[in-house]
Amino acid sequence: MNAPLPELAPGFAHTAAQRAVPPDLLARLQQLFGSRCSTATSVREQHGRDESSYPLTPPEVVVFCESTDDVAQVVALAAAHAVPVIPFGIGSSLEGHLLAVQGGISVDVSRMDKIVQVNAEDLTVTVQAGVTREQLNREVRDLGLFFPIDPGANATIGGMSATRASGTNAVRYGTMRENVLALQVVTASGEMVRTGTRAKKSSAGYDLTRLFVGSEGTLGVMTEITLKLYPLPEAVSAAICHFPSVDAAVQATIQIIQMGVPIARCELLDENTVRAVNKHDRLTLREQPMLLMEFHGSEASVKEQAQTVQELARDFGGEDFQFASTPEERTKLWTARHHAYFAAVQSRPGCRCLSTDTCVPISKLAEIITVCKAEADAAGMPYFLVGHVGDGNFHFGYLLDPDSAEERATAERLSHQMVQRGLALQGTCTGEHGVGLHKMGYLVEEAGEGAVALMRSIKRALDPLNIMNPGKIFSI
Repeated sequence: MNAPLPELAPGFAHTAAQRAVPPDLLARLQQLFGSRCSTATSVREQHGRDESSYPLTPPEVVVFCESTDDVAQVVALAAAHAVPVIPFGIGSSLEGHLLAVQGGISVDVSRMDKIVQVNAEDLTVTVQAGVTREQLNREVRDLGLFFPIDPGANATIGGMSATRASGTNAVRYGTMRENVLALQVVTASGEMVRTGTRAKKSSAGYDLTRLFVGSEGTLGVMTEITLKLYPLPEAVSAAICHFPSVDAAVQATIQIIQMGVPIARCELLDENTVRAVNKHDRLTLREQPMLLMEFHGSEASVKEQAQTVQELARDFGGEDFQFASTPEERTKLWTARHHAYFAAVQSRPGCRCLSTDTCVPISKLAEIITVCKAEADAAGMPYFLVGHVGDGNFHFGYLLDPDSAEERATAERLSHQMVQRGLALQGTCTGEHGVGLHKMGYLVEEAGEGAVALMRSIKRALDPLNIMNPGKIFSI
């Protein structure tokens, strides 16, 4: 981990202990939480690293909270000493969201893993922030329900809400923004507030729920989340189809969406990714660009969707259209897709992955992906490409030697070019990763100085001491 941090937003300073936890605050935390308050090096290091390529940046102390009252106590004490608080779920973020760049306290909510209330008749559920998406789906499956947001990692619902996650099902079911109904939040003063209700809509006051969803822990700590649930579809079928080029696969996707096919999932894997998952999961997929799709509905509608997609795919050279209708077959395929990141990282032992994403209007998708692949190939940088291409979102992962300044510079240049191109096409600098540390500068380009100034005003109003995950999204 000797490589320096890449350039971030202007004025950003990587200072791991800028605002130290004073001895009396540490003593009080240890008195209140006992063994659940840790300064052990291994625990701090675990909470100072995510899935980004950034160096280790640990907090000074970690507190394992088990209730909203625990979180409120920690935040109130931190506020009294103007000490940073960084929420932590399982550490699967990709843009440095949870790194303690100004020191402080990591508030680990992973033990807050209770399903608070299931209202099957209303298709809603309330969970604590540490519940993971896989745990939630196990709990509600026997009720004939499921929660569709699937970012790949088995992330916590709190973390998914904080980053406004989406994933493989977003093309049909939307993102966390559309699926969070209400929140319980501990604010920067240590006060507990509730936003939203279980009702499907409301015109009452400011939409505080949407304000906190996507705020990346910079406005408060979410402790309970109320979500929409969906009935399990009567029939589900997955299919794969290989294409002669990434461009052909993306053009087929554009046609599928523009034709109005209600496809549930449409994932792109380039030839590098297919090669990596074949080795990692002992599969024998043809090593060329591939779409992995899923159809939900009645038996008749699923069959109709699949036939329409198959016909469209043929127009773009799609071959070897294979179906997986049993749960075991589908699980095998989607497990391989979810392993794509780890498969790619293992394909170059010792590497770190600089993973970045953007999202563009669907009509511009083929243009940007084709150019970005050509640039990465020309640079000789090992990479993999996956995309939730049904909604215009895609990810490049650049596999770099963490001790090579040259490789990091190349990866940063390629990432920069990709994001700049996405913005030029009226897209966004991040479709689902969030801003974190890595995309602070791009937010200004995307939203404009006036909009970011308004965001700062909101931050100052809700967090005047700048203790909530400071140094993320924008500088203060």
